[in-house]
Amino acid sequence: MTKKLKISIFIFLFFITNLHAQVAKDSPLFLELKRQDSVFFERGFNNCDIAYLEKTVDNNLKFYHDNGGFQDKKLFLERTKANLCSNPNQKPIRKVIESSLEVFPLYNNGDLYGAIQTGEHQFYIREKNKEDALGGRAKFTSVWTKKDGNWIMSDVLSYDHGGPNKSKITDNLQQLLKDNNIPTLGLGVIEIGKLTEIKVYGTLDGKTTAPYNSLFNVASLTKPVTAMTVLRLVSLGKWNLDEPIDKYWIDPDIAKDPRHKKLTTRMILSHQTGFPNWRWQKTDKKLSFEFDPGTKYQYSGEGFEYLRKAIENKFHKSLKDLAKEMIFQPLKMDDTSYIWNEKRDSDRIVIGYDKNGKKYDIVKNTKANAADDLITSVEDYSKFLISVMNNDLLSKTVFEDLKTKQIKTKENKFFGLGFEIYDLGNNEIALSHGGTDKGVNTIVFILPKTKQGLVIFTNVDDGYKVYESIINRYFGDIGKKIIEIETK
Repeated sequence: MTKKLKISIFIFLFFITNLHAQVAKDSPLFLELKRQDSVFFERGFNNCDIAYLEKTVDNNLKFYHDNGGFQDKKLFLERTKANLCSNPNQKPIRKVIESSLEVFPLYNNGDLYGAIQTGEHQFYIREKNKEDALGGRAKFTSVWTKKDGNWIMSDVLSYDHGGPNKSKITDNLQQLLKDNNIPTLGLGVIEIGKLTEIKVYGTLDGKTTAPYNSLFNVASLTKPVTAMTVLRLVSLGKWNLDEPIDKYWIDPDIAKDPRHKKLTTRMILSHQTGFPNWRWQKTDKKLSFEFDPGTKYQYSGEGFEYLRKAIENKFHKSLKDLAKEMIFQPLKMDDTSYIWNEKRDSDRIVIGYDKNGKKYDIVKNTKANAADDLITSVEDYSKFLISVMNNDLLSKTVFEDLKTKQIKTKENKFFGLGFEIYDLGNNEIALSHGGTDKGVNTIVFILPKTKQGLVIFTNVDDGYKVYESIINRYFGDIGKKIIEIETK
């Protein structure tokens, strides 16, 4: 270690020990800096987004490396591009050791202007046609400052680098995926109402490394987005939850069945229509009632498509445009769409597989399906869930309706409006939804009381095999309650 680096470390440690103690690991500041670190390295370093790095580091960056010497911003970007991103088949991948993270606030006259973040990280070498090989381990200290409302990395110490044999740290999630033959996993972790981790493991197509902003077909996770689009219309006084919708749409297959007059939006969003899941699964391929609407539960994609046709007739707009106006634009969900866009999607879409490793064809919808095939990223869907959790889009009354148990589906499990509801006891609930198609297994959870959330995207028929381990890892005892309810 050089004398200059030793002095720099001493100065950092002086500030840490003499200004403010580290913040709690469940504090908003800790979680925000954890998110900044996760996105900075996953997007900028692991996926070589040089443009993102350039705007996220300070123009006066000071980077000290115990083996690579001092670097300013220009040299840091040049070396990153030339040495780390020139060969994608032998690319170092950085993974933080989460338990090592610490955050120390920086104040000026009582105002927070930045924070010091310390921790340890492990590096892996991604080699073509091989599992990630262990690289080295090191410590880091970063200074983050706030400029124009954004967090900028202004000073970095990277030191105590060790080789592959130094205290090998394994990535439990990576091993979990390997053990269960999961080609690709997208993971979003929400804590205190903020997205703190985005992780994408695996490849897009068996060859190309999946970037942090990979696009997934999320199957029935489409339904909560459609539900929120409609509920926002209800909140704005433009649609009625309990008005019969035959005024706007009557399917020709059931036009002669008077029960169509009973159908309401509330029944559709809570799966009480009496419809099958899909008419094409029936012998005659026709839509029909299998019981009186509003009398019991039966999961139905047809119900959501029925609702789509009604709202499109009412507003003379497509669901694609309504969702963009009501949800995607307000939440800046730029990577989410009901419709396949070849230019945007083809380079980032994750391919689905069956259990034997055979690829499925990509679904390329040219028309919105209200119940299925939404294309989105981990970050975008996490934004959506956070907006639901924080009730950023609905009136208070409609939000309470969304969380109300509309119909029981099994012991301690219900459907609300667009989301399943797990009754966890002590007035605590989890809102959830899953998605399953060929080569798709996805599931999400949000806990309104503790402001926690989880996004799990997989791209294989039996991707559900990793749900329990991941849920228990991030939700602890609450996760065990959810699994207990689900497996009873």
